Amino acid sequence: MSTLEHAQGRYDVAAQEDRCAPRTKIVIPAQLRASGMRSFQTVVNDLSLSGFSATAVTRMHPGAICWLTLPGLESLQAEVVWWENGQCGCAFANLLSPIVHDNILARYRGDGTHRG
Repeated sequence: MSTLEHAQGRYDVAAQEDRCAPRTKIVIPAQLRASGMRSFQTVVNDLSLSGFSATAVTRMHPGAICWLTLPGLESLQAEVVWWENGQCGCAFANLLSPIVHDNILARYRGDGTHRG
């Protein structure tokens, strides 16, 4: 590994720790689709105004554009930030509205159960 690659790896780790919005642990069944691929069932593990992490057994490449579809909402465009061991972290192209964010959190408990 070159010095540049090592520095980039350290930057990537630091960038993950310096998130612009707090993430809430949650379990939401959803669909995820990477650009040029078919959508697949996923589970959103945490959510913030700026992004999410989700299950992604299919490898997701950092920098790739993807779309997350949560129940009852239109697809949300995001960019893959990281993928590791069947999990991915993505940053929304546009910040999630605080009202939409709060409504999603109010609708789901930590176990994925929908609250009417």
